Amino acid sequence: MKLFVIILFLVIGLFGSELGWSSNYKQALKNAHKEHKLVYVFITSDSCQWCRKFENTTLKDKNILKKLYTEFEVIHLSRDHHEIPKKFKMTPIPRHYFVDSNGKVLYSSLGYRGIACFDAFMDNAKNKVKVSK
Repeated sequence: MKLFVIILFLVIGLFGSELGWSSNYKQALKNAHKEHKLVYVFITSDSCQWCRKFENTTLKDKNILKKLYTEFEVIHLSRDHHEIPKKFKMTPIPRHYFVDSNGKVLYSSLGYRGIACFDAFMDNAKNKVKVSK
């Protein structure tokens, strides 16, 4: 029985996010509000080759990860496993959204992004907030 419980938790963890990121959008908004951050929402599916390429290249870069984790609340939503808020488009994918702590979409894009492009993308999202203040 104990082994079954351990395996169950492992399976749940795998479906939660291959990235190990939260899939709790509401909690990410709360955390972003408390920490004065934006939320990065990454939407994928199990069968998306470009999603896997983005995860295995851009999201493996140490500088990208450091910037994401220090400057943003990050969540991963799979259209195969999670309920996705209706304001987010789910096709085509991958989809990238930066939202404020109230859930307002500030910046979005779709498709694979290389390291330099995604780094500039994060800067553009943060600069959009500075301009609107």
